[in-house]
Amino acid sequence: MKIAPSQLSQLEHRCYYLSGEDRDALNEAADALLAAGDAQAVRLRLDVSELTRFEEESRNQGLFGATVCYGLVRNAESATPKQTEYLLKLAASVESSNRLIICAPEIAWKKLLHKKIQILSDVAHCEFKQPDVRAFHQWLQGEVQKAGLNIDENALPMVAEQLCGMRLAARQWIERLHLYDGGQGEPLNQEVMTALLGERAPDDLDVWVHAIAMKDKAAVGLVLRLLRDQKVNEVQLHSWLSTRFQQLLMYRWHQAKGHRNPLQAAKVFGDARSKIQQEAKQWQGADLTKAVALLQDAEKLLKGASVEGKAVVVERLTLCLIGETLATA
Repeated sequence: MKIAPSQLSQLEHRCYYLSGEDRDALNEAADALLAAGDAQAVRLRLDVSELTRFEEESRNQGLFGATVCYGLVRNAESATPKQTEYLLKLAASVESSNRLIICAPEIAWKKLLHKKIQILSDVAHCEFKQPDVRAFHQWLQGEVQKAGLNIDENALPMVAEQLCGMRLAARQWIERLHLYDGGQGEPLNQEVMTALLGERAPDDLDVWVHAIAMKDKAAVGLVLRLLRDQKVNEVQLHSWLSTRFQQLLMYRWHQAKGHRNPLQAAKVFGDARSKIQQEAKQWQGADLTKAVALLQDAEKLLKGASVEGKAVVVERLTLCLIGETLATA
């Protein structure tokens, strides 16, 4: 059964098969399907080699009855013939209270799974085609408006062209804009928009952010290289760092509340998902709060509340965050 992406929110089916070239839109839709529904449901993110976990959890009988289980298979396009057979069997037998989401981004049309799963009447198939720049611009414009940002509209087509098809990168960019704006609704010009795009040295930026989150002294050398050798914008550096510490703070908060999946609840995205748990062990809750306060103070200085150079502000911030105590910062 073929359905449009706009129909996914209706949650009318037990099993969903998501395919197509727009990997980011597909993954975003899959995450939304996994998160929606029964708050007490067991939610599983599965590799195609872990399919038995969904079947076992679905059959689990708890103290108060059968467990509600939602499963997301993230890489069905790489299924072996044996895994394909098992996956088709699962797709055809999902219980009414459960949900199975099968993701197969960029799967070849001639794959046996792709052909056979579309024949199953109980499976809803949604295809995510690669968007053109115009369609992506419209989507991006809507997301910016929802975030309540006051941007230079003339610069948005350029951003849409740079990020076309990369929804995750676009959402990260919007989040950085939001952190920079601080909810004040101030106009964000093309210079700021471009600086926060993260076109320059994103890998090095992430290494630096991770080093700070781990309180590693290597962060000092990294920030000097980013600022002096690679000429990375100070606002961009601060934005990356602020995003990570907001994620750390929310992760620790949900963890303390006993949430089953604090990473998902904190909306941690990208490469940070594999690093946050390790980084969080380096910080007490009170120190994280102080770190966020330091970042907020540095933001004011970067926006013009200091006679010092912006590079000095970022260098001092780096030193403060990797110090043994934040109380003396």
